[in-house]
Amino acid sequence: MLILPEIYETLPHKPYCTNDLGNLVIRPRQTAVKMRYIQHNPPCMTHFICLDIDHKHGAMRWAEEYLPPPRWTSQNPSNGHAHIVYELKTPVCTSEHGSRKALDYLAKIQAGLVRETRADVGYTNFITKNPMHEHWRTEVWTKEAYELNYLAEFVDLRPLTTREKEYGLGRNCSLFDTVRHWAYSAIREYRGKTWDQWHNSVLKHAQNVNTMFLEPLPYSEINATSKSIAKYCWKRDAYHYNEFIYRQALKGSKGGKVSKRKPVATSEQSLKPWLDLGVSESTYYRRKRANKI
Repeated sequence: MLILPEIYETLPHKPYCTNDLGNLVIRPRQTAVKMRYIQHNPPCMTHFICLDIDHKHGAMRWAEEYLPPPRWTSQNPSNGHAHIVYELKTPVCTSEHGSRKALDYLAKIQAGLVRETRADVGYTNFITKNPMHEHWRTEVWTKEAYELNYLAEFVDLRPLTTREKEYGLGRNCSLFDTVRHWAYSAIREYRGKTWDQWHNSVLKHAQNVNTMFLEPLPYSEINATSKSIAKYCWKRDAYHYNEFIYRQALKGSKGGKVSKRKPVATSEQSLKPWLDLGVSESTYYRRKRANKI
């Protein structure tokens, strides 16, 4: 437990961990650090890029390819296979609060590092050899964390291939793009329905897309991505925007506040003109398109 004690503070409070990769469990951090394998990034946040090298000299692959020194390497003493880990100075958020541009950039850098080191493409960057466990031969190479722009100088940045989109951080980008394109048109079917119904629909679709990956993303990532897309579409759909304005107007009128601005119509009919005509919403817009209204 004397190696990399400062890494302890960046671990999830209840990380996945195990002594046998076929049986992951969730345990409090103080218990998890006693196991051979541990989840090194918190949910929806990337602090570390980990590369899985299946080679007898795996711990030195970074030096062979003239890459910057990693934060640490953890090597299996029996076969030499190792994890090479780079720490990010500025962690990248993968939830709805994060930047999609930053995530795409990170995914390309990760894919580039995988190519340079000939690391395992299928490795998910989720569970790593615990650098604080005595079972592994762990070596600390630097105390420096790197900015993405610096790491990008050492790799060939290019669009992710179809295969790269199915692994690692490429899955986050692929999931986001696939679900958002579906949601742009699917939102129309939920006009007149509740936010919860829409959000649950997006989440279900995201979970279905996730099953296409050989190594699915954890639920926390799926939930964050689906919530981000659902919010975006709900706020930008004209029907739901008018519903929001109507609800806000009702709240304002109930509050009894007097505004100096021009009064805003708050009646349901003013926001839903089809009610004035005594027809359904679909009939109203059909007639409007035919210039009959």
